[in-house]
Amino acid sequence: MWTGKTFSFIGIVIFVALLCYQTGNTSPLPPRSFPETTIAIPLAGNGYITQMALGGSAEITKNGLSKWADMSSVISIFFRTGKTGVLHIGFKAKAISGNSTVKISVNETDFSVNLAGSENKSWFAGTVAISKPGYIKVDLQGISKTGTCFADVSDLLIGGSATTGDIVFANDPENFYWSRRGPSCHLNYTIPHGDKEYFYSELTVPEGEDKMSSYFMANGFGEGYMGIQVNSPTERRVLFSVWDADSGKTTLVRKGEHVIAQGFGGEGTGGQSYLVFNWKAGTTYRFLTHGKPDGAGNTIYTSWFFAPEAGNWKLIASWKRPNTHTYLTRFHGFLENFNPDEGYQERKAYWSNQWVRLADGTWTEVTAFTFTVDATGKNKQRRDYAGGVENGKFFLRMDGFFNENVSPGTGFSKPATGQKPVIDLEALP
Repeated sequence: MWTGKTFSFIGIVIFVALLCYQTGNTSPLPPRSFPETTIAIPLAGNGYITQMALGGSAEITKNGLSKWADMSSVISIFFRTGKTGVLHIGFKAKAISGNSTVKISVNETDFSVNLAGSENKSWFAGTVAISKPGYIKVDLQGISKTGTCFADVSDLLIGGSATTGDIVFANDPENFYWSRRGPSCHLNYTIPHGDKEYFYSELTVPEGEDKMSSYFMANGFGEGYMGIQVNSPTERRVLFSVWDADSGKTTLVRKGEHVIAQGFGGEGTGGQSYLVFNWKAGTTYRFLTHGKPDGAGNTIYTSWFFAPEAGNWKLIASWKRPNTHTYLTRFHGFLENFNPDEGYQERKAYWSNQWVRLADGTWTEVTAFTFTVDATGKNKQRRDYAGGVENGKFFLRMDGFFNENVSPGTGFSKPATGQKPVIDLEALP
């Protein structure tokens, strides 16, 4: 016989079960639809494999997450919200074969969801409170499966009052490659008038900021660039490249010892030279670039590199750019990540002691720059970029989905040091 106390007890059990479902602290109830209209965030442009066991097979493709078979793999999706409030979380996915259970984590709260069937559909996970605006990381991890893979996941689904403001995520499928690389950012220097023959600068990558696939460009000019990069866990390079002219190819004049020189393609074409050199984070390196017309309708560009552990200037290369009659122009530096799978890793570096030497022999210190970003930042696909001055040095910072960004177009200046570089230009190799 059912009594009033019995019905009260059943009601309490149902209430507790629903509460636990929302907070993710128990086994999931059957999936249900989102409480409100949802926003779909494609994993193809916003997801990363942030942890994968040796031999793991998970990957992010143009269709999203696939080949997700390892329980140790963690897939992270990032987006930015401009408001606080309630956030509903779920995803759009299909089980590959059999049944699977996956965990979805946000703001230290875990939910588990049971998936079944090969139909691509929406799965609601739960609700959390967002106490401050900014970037949010959502993690997916497999718990159990009866088939070969946990699921193919195409989109993260979000809703609720926290999503009614300014939501930032990569939403342009044609540029997901660039969005996952992250927003490259630049130092556009204020430079003196006159024929600028030499450009000198110093660059320091702090310890821990030398992430894989990073390029720290020290000496940029109108027709080329020079800097250091991380190519693999075992290889680093000093790179110097000059773009081809519209009417002809850049050709090698000479190169330093152990330097590899070749043409390059992809993002434009030109001459590329690099020295494999195990540069160290935390060490300040020096860069010198020379550009001068040769009197025969070309300009010769040459760059040198100074490592304190070597104790001397090393020639990287000289390149002849045809149909060009100019000294150095448009000095700049930049920071970029060239691998889309590494775009969740933050990078930062310091540029210091920049000097320009005019053709008349006058040295002038560079003390100001304007901060700019590439199309990924301009088009609001991502906002994890910053630049400025710290401890008398210029800095750039990008990737990692941090919140303290700087508006593109902002100008910065630093006090002059007056410490003109001491270089015997005639003795350079």
